[in-house]
Amino acid sequence: MKFFLISFLVVFVDQISKLAVKGINIPFLNIHHKGLIYGESTTLVHNLLYFTFVENPGIAFGVDFGPSYRTLITILTFIACAGLLLYYFRIRHQDTVMKISIAILTGGAFGNLVDRVFYGVFYNYAPLFEGKVVDFLDIRFLNLFFLNNTTGIYVFNLADMAILFGVFTFLVFVTKRKKKNNSDEVLVQPENIEQESL
Repeated sequence: MKFFLISFLVVFVDQISKLAVKGINIPFLNIHHKGLIYGESTTLVHNLLYFTFVENPGIAFGVDFGPSYRTLITILTFIACAGLLLYYFRIRHQDTVMKISIAILTGGAFGNLVDRVFYGVFYNYAPLFEGKVVDFLDIRFLNLFFLNNTTGIYVFNLADMAILFGVFTFLVFVTKRKKKNNSDEVLVQPENIEQESL
């Protein structure tokens, strides 16, 4: 249950942030929020971090294979989410850190999946499964070295951050566990057992 709560919170915060950036208009609920103009950029930390509203029709870092692949990318994202859920149930009795990392990773993947599945229809620009992912966190770390005002290469969102964090913590956990298992194996080698019996 905690797994689903963590994943839901990641999706919820991600979607709230995207709706705040893109804007939302639901007349029957009297919700009207303008959001940013596409391409508009607001400085958070000069030459380092900006809010820049862009939409990603492809995969990570704006790689786009064209409109004909958008449905395929959405389906592959859905398969990845389903795979993460199955993997969680496989490891549900293991270490808490590992489960939390998978929960965060799954929430991030579902956060971007919502954009791909529903945003095209919700914002009336594309059919179901062909929406674009809203990105807005614009890191311009190269400006620290070159001191120019060019648009950053890496514009991403909170779901992307959750995915990166989940993958990173998962890999760290797996690496540590592998080292621990290797050290445990060394301690129980037959020669060590023989020496102890003498």
